[in-house]
Amino acid sequence: MHGHDYRAGMRTSILGLGTAVPDGHLSQPVVRDFFASQPGTDRLARRLIGSVFDHSAIDSRYSVIGEIGAQHTLFTDDDGNLLSPTTGDRNALYRRDAPALSATAARTALARSHVAAADVTHVVTASCTGFFAPGPDFRLVQDLGLEPTVERYHIGFMGCAAAFPALRAATRIADAQPGSVVLVVCTELCSLHIRSSSDPEQIVASAVFGDGAGAAVVSSRAPSREGALFEIGDFSTAITSEGEADMDWTIGDRGFEMRLTAEVPRIIGREIRGVVDTMFPGVEDAAAEVDAWAVHPGGRSVLDRVQDGLSLVDSAMADSRAVLRDYGNMSSATILFILERILADDALADGADVVGLCFGPGLTVETAQFTRRASPAADEAAR
Repeated sequence: MHGHDYRAGMRTSILGLGTAVPDGHLSQPVVRDFFASQPGTDRLARRLIGSVFDHSAIDSRYSVIGEIGAQHTLFTDDDGNLLSPTTGDRNALYRRDAPALSATAARTALARSHVAAADVTHVVTASCTGFFAPGPDFRLVQDLGLEPTVERYHIGFMGCAAAFPALRAATRIADAQPGSVVLVVCTELCSLHIRSSSDPEQIVASAVFGDGAGAAVVSSRAPSREGALFEIGDFSTAITSEGEADMDWTIGDRGFEMRLTAEVPRIIGREIRGVVDTMFPGVEDAAAEVDAWAVHPGGRSVLDRVQDGLSLVDSAMADSRAVLRDYGNMSSATILFILERILADDALADGADVVGLCFGPGLTVETAQFTRRASPAADEAAR
């Protein structure tokens, strides 16, 4: 299963990754108590809020709307009660705050890749938490000082799984146009769609989603710095036999509305073994051959079902659980936070197989294979 030797020729790779979160820090117990104290929340809803938040395996999240319950904001009144802004007002905050977060993550990815902004030839962005035009792709060109001739593509409203279609598109571009440098940026401001509700599905959404941005530099160019990178392997996509009504994301008058039923983890748990087995035809126990896993943490129960379905040891899920704990579910950006941790893990040997799994509306399963490599420059220096 181990991949290609760089000395035999350069393959398209992720040269560097970068992430960013807003300044507003959300402590999970504080957010729990805030929602439980909202006017009109009955005893049953308070009990459900306590249970969902306490069993989320999340300690903290980040938000562009600031500390939860802060007074005199678009989302709270003078008494700290949660308001319900219009979708237009929420989207105005997305337009204001998403570009800067995208640019911060992108600058980090470029710096770690030792790639100059002037060398970027393509931009691929992904987001499902806001809209504007000219959009996030255009703003990256402006904010980073990219060449105005850079080709731009935006992947919109594909939900939590969108990072892999974005990376897949970048890989196809880099393969087809040798020497190109593709900047991929996924930015999600999930907290803009916060709402007070006694609906169990909305309570789950309030307990798990946070804000963040992740960026990757994808290229078939030989890296110009020492350090680890990800050689990109195969991608796959699959739509499960059911689940279209169990995970969806639509636009309402008071923000975007997420439906995330209790069936989602069960469907994933039932289907995941077959999905992984098809990635490695002819391998009897494919899951056992993988060195590191990047699993999108849709929530604690999703990670539990994947771990059980693939018979993975606890250490295999450590990076995914750590990102869930520290940041929550940042939709499409989340998997890039996990890959960033794996790329920085020097305990992984050169040639380590890494498999990524993402889950999105549909219910869609997106997969990606990577090989963690020391760059040729580092390899030569070690000899």
